[in-house]
Amino acid sequence: MTNKINDINQVSPKGDKSNTNIKLEKNTFIKSLCVMIPKWIQYSISSKNEVVLYIFPQFIIPFFSFLKNHINTQFKVLIDVTAVDYPTRALRFEIVYNLLSVSYNARIRIKTCIDETTTIASVTELYSAAGWWEREVWDMFGIFFSNHPDLRRILTDYGFQGHPLRKDFPLTGFVEVRYDDSEKRVINEPVEITQEFRYFDFSSPWEQIEKV
Repeated sequence: MTNKINDINQVSPKGDKSNTNIKLEKNTFIKSLCVMIPKWIQYSISSKNEVVLYIFPQFIIPFFSFLKNHINTQFKVLIDVTAVDYPTRALRFEIVYNLLSVSYNARIRIKTCIDETTTIASVTELYSAAGWWEREVWDMFGIFFSNHPDLRRILTDYGFQGHPLRKDFPLTGFVEVRYDDSEKRVINEPVEITQEFRYFDFSSPWEQIEKV
């Protein structure tokens, strides 16, 4: 790689000329990656002064190893891992990784797309911070990370059914928690949405006025 990523995402106060130079550096960096590892990258975009790369899910481990260890990238800090659910897409889940390079004061965003039955490799062997982030994504979206050392729910209770951040998950959930005074303990039971009978009068108030 002939160009380092120095100042790739910095916002410079020097004016439009500096911003233009930063954009040129980002474009050069993206092109360099696409030349070096073209089989791993689907496509790339630049959004709000940030580099976003879409990669194939089967190349997660080698790609992240490259970003972490290459002398011209040095993305050694994993900021977070999250996901987005697009139910109308064939590959409904978009997994998002945000990385930071302290050496070059740069950030990069990596995205990959999978369906609800496909597993994806855990990056905990490269970034130990991914352990809790991937547990959260598993808990909220149901995305399974293979080779994760301890893939358990982290936000919901034991025995919770479903994954709350999926778009097809009901807003009321499936069970409700309440304290039962007779049993002197907290119990889980199916959600019951009760509504009192109401009489709806759809007539307009103007129709009730007698015509003169």
